[in-house]
Amino acid sequence: MTTEEIIDALDRGERRVAAKQGDEWIVDEEAKQAILDFFQLRRIEPIELGPFEYRDKIPLKHDYEKAGVRVVPGASARWGSYLAPGVVMMPSYVNIGAHVGADTMVDTWATVGSCAQIGERVHLSGGVGIGGVLEPPQAAPVIVGDEVTIGSRCMVTQGARVGDGSVLGEGVILNPGIPVIDAQTGEEVSRGVVPPWCIVVQATRPRQFPGGEFGLPCALIIRRLNEGERHDKAKLNDILREHGVGT
Repeated sequence: MTTEEIIDALDRGERRVAAKQGDEWIVDEEAKQAILDFFQLRRIEPIELGPFEYRDKIPLKHDYEKAGVRVVPGASARWGSYLAPGVVMMPSYVNIGAHVGADTMVDTWATVGSCAQIGERVHLSGGVGIGGVLEPPQAAPVIVGDEVTIGSRCMVTQGARVGDGSVLGEGVILNPGIPVIDAQTGEEVSRGVVPPWCIVVQATRPRQFPGGEFGLPCALIIRRLNEGERHDKAKLNDILREHGVGT
């Protein structure tokens, strides 16, 4: 396939930068390389869309009605990203190579970075930042599972992963350097990976330095949900409010 054919297949959802095989996510390195090559091939040029004017290398997506996607004015998605039927984009942004699953809400000022893989029935709340990844080519994209809620102003970057059904309270920072800790046991369960069906809040843990004791960030699992348990918004808010946060 040519570079443009690969980008077109990504745009239609016929190909993905990363796909789940069993319990593992496998990155399609050829697709990632095609995106990098595409940037090299394209020239910056003006793009006019109604009353708006842009100047970029990559054209924007079109045919939202045919795709069954709702896009509110002020939202934009680049060609080479995929939006499944039922996706709603408030004024927000989805970059090339990203894959957004069915019935997912990309809320106001949320951004979905290059090659990020977002599951079905996900809510990316206002101001959420989902990091992108193109270089180095072998780097892993951010992966968010199905039925996940990401609270306002969360930042999920550098190949971090959020398992199916989990909830991140507002302001959680997650990357491969952030420890994820179980509040019930105090054990570190991972770095940058939230297990499925967990409620997580931003926290700190003390560390001693020559200049004194300081709190370093961590992601704290405060509750584990039953697998497949539907999110009761009022109940979730009550749990999160106990810890001074919301979604």
